[in-house]
Amino acid sequence: MAARRIRVERLIAVLGAAVLILGVLVLWLVTRGGGLGGGEPSVEDRARAQLREHIGPQAVVRYTETGRRRAVCGYVTDREGRLVVFISRPNRILLETDPLKAEFDEMLRDVCPGFLTRPPTNVGAGGRR
Repeated sequence: MAARRIRVERLIAVLGAAVLILGVLVLWLVTRGGGLGGGEPSVEDRARAQLREHIGPQAVVRYTETGRRRAVCGYVTDREGRLVVFISRPNRILLETDPLKAEFDEMLRDVCPGFLTRPPTNVGAGGRR
């Protein structure tokens, strides 16, 4: 019995077609909606994730305002149950209780100039986790 041989030209054509099909599939996945990663989270979601990592899972965001340059300023309940002001930037989170108080105040004036100086009266009701 003679062994069946695959011709080189046919193998190259089949592999070329497979590469083209995979390329089209990857291009379709990347160009639809948010691409392979699914898109960027909202600034509020980013702030909540940063606060959960910094304070812990018991951090409850009570109020947020969108600031300049993708910043979010707001109030969060910390570990002791106190209401604390925070500033969330894409790569950093600062709390008013951090040791860098002068830097915090300067950043608050810069990225959230109209941010409330006192907590609003409705922050205690129904915070989001």
